[in-house]
Amino acid sequence: MTLTVEPILPRFGAEISGVDISAPLDATVQAELLRAASTWGVCVFRQTNLDNDAHIAFSRIFGQLELAPIRPDKPPRFGRRELIDVGNLDDEGNIKHDPRDLMFNRGNQLWHTDASFVPTRSSYSLLLAHEVPASGGETWFADTRSAYEDLPSNMKDRIDGLQAVHSIWWSRRLAGYNISDDEIDNGGSALQPLVLPHPSGRNALYLASHIREIVGMSREDGQALVRELIEWTSQPQYLFSVDWKAGDLVLWDNLASMHRGGEYDDRRSRRDMRRTTIRDASVISDAKDAFSNVFDVVDKTKV
Repeated sequence: MTLTVEPILPRFGAEISGVDISAPLDATVQAELLRAASTWGVCVFRQTNLDNDAHIAFSRIFGQLELAPIRPDKPPRFGRRELIDVGNLDDEGNIKHDPRDLMFNRGNQLWHTDASFVPTRSSYSLLLAHEVPASGGETWFADTRSAYEDLPSNMKDRIDGLQAVHSIWWSRRLAGYNISDDEIDNGGSALQPLVLPHPSGRNALYLASHIREIVGMSREDGQALVRELIEWTSQPQYLFSVDWKAGDLVLWDNLASMHRGGEYDDRRSRRDMRRTTIRDASVISDAKDAFSNVFDVVDKTKV
């Protein structure tokens, strides 16, 4: 197999072809895929023919898979906890109409980085489209390595060494979700560096709407700084979008990018998207199940 890499931007994003990722891959091809993911940050694979098992098997090339949160009242929709449901369908395959579900999912339309709100954080995410809306629902990606490299030197000096507190409930509040300060305070959070050394040897801004505050700054000043950095990183020269078709898979490096979902008519259009998430191997942790307690602290009528 010959891997073909077609860059999307000069420093960021590539479409990958020439390899059947639904089949077992030898060590040489796996190494090429790992290099491509590290180099380009986002890799787009079209018409993959992946089913759930093949999706999971391909994902294991990139590291340890996180498991979706345990919900005693709600077993995994796909029968596999390695698959995280980020669509708008219920267990029977019908469009969800509960406003709580719709509001929670709209948090994904804010710029964010997957799983920055747990201490183990995630390196790669692999999102597979099973069913997509006729219009809208694209995913936007931003190049946080190039954005850091292009920052003015005085801003680099200003943010050097800063730490940020990430909470998924904070970003959901920003999206309009009804949640109290106490629930956010008790809902779990993670302390992450604002500038993250990347395994490629480049530095990246580690940004997300999950950031509630910057350590050592007032919440107001910290939020202002986060907004400024997100606005910088979401300039056109750092961005591209993926328009989905069923069967497409996009792999992205959460340590080298941020992303957000595009709007679509989530009350009328079906969207079945399934994601695997890879734990950042550079974070030392004996946690076997990092996500399970994330959703246990809020009022269950809100989730």
